[in-house]
Order: sequence, then structure tokens, then C-alpha cells
Amino acid sequence: MGDAWALVGRRQRAAICLGLLTCITAYSAEAADCPGHPDAIGTFRTLVVDPHEHPRIGTMQYAETLPLRDHEVVLTFDDGPLPRNSNQILDILASQCVKATFFEIGRMAKAYPEGIRKLIAAGHSVGTHSQTHPLTMNHMPIDRAKQEIDDGIASVKSALGSDDAALAPFFRIPGLLRAEVVEDYLASQGIQVWSADFLADDWRHISSARVYDLAIKRLEDKGKGILLLHDIQARTVAALPKILHELKARGYRIVHVVPATPQNPATPTEPQDWQLHPTSEDVATSHWPKIPNFVFAYAGTLPAPALSDLDWRDGGSMTLSEDRAGRIGHGVPLPRQAPWPRQSPLPPEAEAAGKALPVPALSVFEIKEGLRAATRGLTRRAEQSSGPDDHEAISAAAGSSARTLRGRSHPAGLRHAGGRGARNAAHGRGGALKHLVQVRKRSA
Repeated sequence: MGDAWALVGRRQRAAICLGLLTCITAYSAEAADCPGHPDAIGTFRTLVVDPHEHPRIGTMQYAETLPLRDHEVVLTFDDGPLPRNSNQILDILASQCVKATFFEIGRMAKAYPEGIRKLIAAGHSVGTHSQTHPLTMNHMPIDRAKQEIDDGIASVKSALGSDDAALAPFFRIPGLLRAEVVEDYLASQGIQVWSADFLADDWRHISSARVYDLAIKRLEDKGKGILLLHDIQARTVAALPKILHELKARGYRIVHVVPATPQNPATPTEPQDWQLHPTSEDVATSHWPKIPNFVFAYAGTLPAPALSDLDWRDGGSMTLSEDRAGRIGHGVPLPRQAPWPRQSPLPPEAEAAGKALPVPALSVFEIKEGLRAATRGLTRRAEQSSGPDDHEAISAAAGSSARTLRGRSHPAGLRHAGGRGARNAAHGRGGALKHLVQVRKRSA
């Protein structure tokens, strides 16, 4: 180690010593901020924001949130002051040297003005939360909404007296029931609208242990952000010491937010800092190391194979320039003739002998259709094998065949005297007899 330290230059040693001194000084200052409480979480840093540049924050409702780093938390409390519980919240925060932001209701400030002055004296930021905390601001007339906002600000300023300039231009809509016209009015007045990044549900009828569990679990899911609590709730008083202790144990840091003034300008930030989780493009450009530029020692190209090296047919290929049509090409090889089967000629010896396979006659495939065609064929065969005396037998046979071809067999040729079968049978016999008469005429 001594040899390594000797190799370091004088300037480098001075820089290292200065860095160590800075770290020791920062640690000592943090410890000095909370005397008598060495295990306190303290306030890590103060963030100065300009409401005109970022008028709406909190990812529960808006695209932007406070520009916090990983594992940084902003504590906020609504609905006070209520001395019984709010004073206990103030004592817990003081014991941990934590600074928070309070959104106070106008009528509560009128009832307990001393509670407002205690917040300012302790160094906390104080904003407003309307005059009467209506849960209808998302659909109430804009004139009434303006009155709620303006009266709430006037009541808190009245409680502060001559120190009314200490009121921060921060506002949280009751119940987070936002409306665009309300937000536009607040922005026109230079007031920043605060939502939240996660809740602990401490206004519900749940145990303090449940409040603690929800606060830690949801913070772990987000990694950082604005926590919304209520200083008027006894369950919040019971859960807050455990929440602060667990935040310190898990490496979280408390950030205090104050408004920008001509004497105290806003903390420099980048646009992506106001996103809870920046996009991958922003992360890549702002946090990931850049790829270094390489200098190549050899910039020559490797030898490429010639077309002839790829000719696997040993010169048997034909290029476009050798195409049968005589077209000029670019030396691209054409494939061989396709190998699928083609009609082959007869062997020379079979062709010389005149031998060929027998071809069936066309009449083999002829199909005789209809009753008359079938009857004519039957009669013609009978005439060739019989004489004139057998014409009656031929006629009877023809009639029987007609009934069979029609798919029915009737013993007497008729089933019902006036039915379709009788007419068909008579027509069949008549046609056969007419044909026999024509045969006799030709024989004569």
C-alpha cells in the first residue's frame, strides 16, 4: 500500500484527501442535524421546485412526479391541524430530524392557528387543502371550486399572521378528485398541484400495523416517491415511528421539498428526472456507459471466393451469358434441367418389330343411357339369335326388361289400373310392338 501511495501524484493525493474530508464532513453534519439521536434517519437533502415549470406532480394521476433519486422519499400529511394527533406527529418527526410537507384545511387552520405556526417554526413546508375539504371538487362549478381554494389559502395565511409569506404555493385536491378546470385555475395562480405516488390507506378503519405494512410494501414496489399520510389519524401516529425506522434500515433517504424563490432558485434537473421510472432511451443516454470507439490495426478486406470456386458441377453449368436465347447475362449460373420424369419413347427393338401395347376400343367405354337404348340393344341381340316366330317372345322379354330397368317388378305388369305404373308398362309394350312391326316390314 505504501508503494502504491507513493506512485500517486501530489494532485491525485490532494483530491483523494479532499473527497474523504467531504464525506466525513457530510456525515458529521447529518449527525449534528439530529443531536441526541444518532440512529435518526434525518433529512438527506432539500429539493427546490418551481411550480410554474412543473405544475402537476404525482404518478397516481399525472405523468410527472418529483425528481427523486432511487430510494428517496417525500413525506406528506393531509387534513390538519388537529392538536391531539398533529402535535404527536410533529414530535416524532422532530425526534428523527425529518422535514415533511403538510397540506392544511382552512377551517382547521381557523380553529387551531397555533398548529400552523408550529409547522413553520419546525421548518416544515406548508401548503393548502381547500377550505372545507369537499369531496365533490371533480364536478362542482368552477366558481365554487375557486372559492374553496382561495378561502383555504386565506385562512392558512391568517393563521400565520405576519409570516404569511412562508406559505408554500402547493395544493392537494381533497380526495384526489381532480378536475381539469380546477387544475388550470391553480396553474394560473402559480400553485403546484400535488397528487402522490403511493398511499398507506391510513384514513380507513385499519390497524396501525396495516398502515405500516402498506407504506413499506408500496414504497418497495415503487422504489421512491411521494407518500401520502394523515396527521389527524391516531393510527398514523402509532405507525410513523416504525415506518421511519424501517426506511432507515432499508437504506431510504428523506427529501424535503420547498418552493423556488428569487433568492433560492430551483434545483437543476433534466426532463427525465421528473419521471418515476425513465424510459429505456433516457436511461441509456443518461446512466449507461457509452460504447468506446475502436481503432483497427488492419483495415484490409479478406479474399472472397470466385464464382468458379462455387461451381460444384465441374464446368457443367450454364451462365446467363450462355443462355439458349442468346441473352447477355452477368455470369449467374442456371440450374440443370429438372429431374422429374418425362414420356419415354419405345425401345428401338420394339419399334423395329412394330410391337405396341394394345389400345382398347372406344366402344368399351361407351355407356348406353335411357330405357329406349337398353330396349333396342336387347331387341337387336334377340333378332340376331332368333327367327320371325319368336317375335312375340322377344316382345314379352322386352316388356319384362323395361319393368326391371325401372326398378320395379309387377307380376301382371299393373298394380293399379289407373296408376303411373300401368301407363308406363303400356308405353313400354307399345314401343316394343311398334319396333317389331318395323322389323317385319324390313324382313318382307
